[in-house]
Amino acid sequence: DDNRVSLGPKGNMDATLTIIEPFVGQMGGSISALRAIMAECGWIDDHAIDTVAEQFNLSRAEVKGIVSFYSDFRVEPPPARVIQVCQAEACQARGAQRLTTALESEAGIMLDARDPGGTLELQSVHCLGLCAHGPAAREGDALYVGLSDTDAVALIGSTCEAYSIQDVGKLDVEPPEWLADQERLIFRRMGNADPLDLEAYCEAGGFQYADLPSETILREIRESGLRGRGGAGFPASIKWDTVAAEPSQTKYLVCNADEGDSGTFADRLIMEQDPYLLLEGMALAARAVGASQGYIYLRSEYPRAALILREAISRWRARPELSQTLSIELFIGAGAYICGEETSLLESLEGKRGLIRAKPPLPAKEGLMGQPTLVHNVLTLCSVPWIVRQGGASYASFGEGASTGTMPFQLSGNVRHGGIVEIPFGLPLRALIERYGGGTLSGRPIGAIQVGGPLGAYLLPEAFDTPLTYEAMQAIGAGIGHGGIVVFDDQVDLVERARAAFEFCAIESCGKCTPCRLGATRGEELLQAIQRDGVSEDRIRLLDDLCDVMERASLCQLGGMTPIPVRSALRPAIAAFESDNEVQGR
Repeated sequence: DDNRVSLGPKGNMDATLTIIEPFVGQMGGSISALRAIMAECGWIDDHAIDTVAEQFNLSRAEVKGIVSFYSDFRVEPPPARVIQVCQAEACQARGAQRLTTALESEAGIMLDARDPGGTLELQSVHCLGLCAHGPAAREGDALYVGLSDTDAVALIGSTCEAYSIQDVGKLDVEPPEWLADQERLIFRRMGNADPLDLEAYCEAGGFQYADLPSETILREIRESGLRGRGGAGFPASIKWDTVAAEPSQTKYLVCNADEGDSGTFADRLIMEQDPYLLLEGMALAARAVGASQGYIYLRSEYPRAALILREAISRWRARPELSQTLSIELFIGAGAYICGEETSLLESLEGKRGLIRAKPPLPAKEGLMGQPTLVHNVLTLCSVPWIVRQGGASYASFGEGASTGTMPFQLSGNVRHGGIVEIPFGLPLRALIERYGGGTLSGRPIGAIQVGGPLGAYLLPEAFDTPLTYEAMQAIGAGIGHGGIVVFDDQVDLVERARAAFEFCAIESCGKCTPCRLGATRGEELLQAIQRDGVSEDRIRLLDDLCDVMERASLCQLGGMTPIPVRSALRPAIAAFESDNEVQGR
């Protein structure tokens, strides 16, 4: 079996060197080299670890640490077949648990286990970026969408209808009526142009402002009120001005394309359907802050985006009048949700475990390789070309208050119609769901909506009329995040969703800080006790104490924000318990 090739002493001793040689001296080369070994051999043996350590001047322990940190790496031969089954919220809202149970029954093994013969493994994965088409699964280059428990036999038997990486884009074709009333500033070309036709992009106005003075670009960003679209909503101009003011001769621009939140897929669609928009946004940002080297950190779960981006970068490089002094490299991650956090991402990009860095210093002052670094996600950078062309004031005319511009909300979960809804900030959540979602897929009433990814709050019907702005959402203890909106019907088990939030944090924690690493595990154990024995005063008090510690003492927002979905999901169960106690006390 080709998947069981060993590069050890009994194999070809020179094979490992040949595989990893292209990556020596590259940014993050150790991780890229290990990915190449995985692609060639299916696993990483001791000989490969020794060779990587020697070639990258690392200790054997450091390489083993890298291998153990990232979920894409294996240290034993893989089975003949690995079926990845999405367990993220958007797929769960459409029946992923029923699908998983059916697959376990048909295969005779549990999730994240392999059969005794070593031929099949069922592997959990949190988000394949196919949220609007779930439940989803993947086996090699085959992608499966719209699955149900009745598809388990066909999936195990390799007879289920699949999409290849090349043709999965057909799923994202949008009907004209879907675009009604949208205000597409970022996604105006989506589905309307050849994504790799650079000439057509330039003829449509692309790259025409590459020679603008840096201060002009900085001024437009300030006037636009643009805020980071990656989660925190931090004013972009503060980052830009900080990096621009640094005296260092070496500055970096890093695009965070590690879009791992359940219910989010806007970054994937941009990179697959309009990659030059991202490259232009990066070029303008680099010119504004004085960076000459850029990197796109792309999650490994997006193979089609990787193919298109590589070709787009190659064609863009061949036009020096467009690329000018900026060099852009594509870096593929190795499977770690935490690397969506900017300091973890920078550690990973340097070829290390993605451990969180304490702040200060901020990346804008000491980021990649200790140099000033501007880090933004795809949506933020893709907002820049429109702002520069039309002016920051024009951009600020969209939206409400400090929530300026448009947001490509991503609608998924238990809805009849999912996809991108790019609109100005301010539309109430209920109006967005009713106007574009078309009701639940199950036909039942909506029970809860999670906004902002796996760390976002679960909103109940009384909050559905909240305007989608940063300020209004913050006022009810929620957030916009990356714009993911996952709908659940009234059959949702919110206690289970709270348990799953703790479990997700425990799985994805980088392990550096105790409140996140241990707090999430203790939290999951506490929720299992509640599921088994019910809510009690002691458990409520313990839960509050635990969440307080995680919020206040975690190094990053993974641990700090996990209490948001937990507390919001448990609110009905706790209210019911307190109401029963009040009645019994009368």
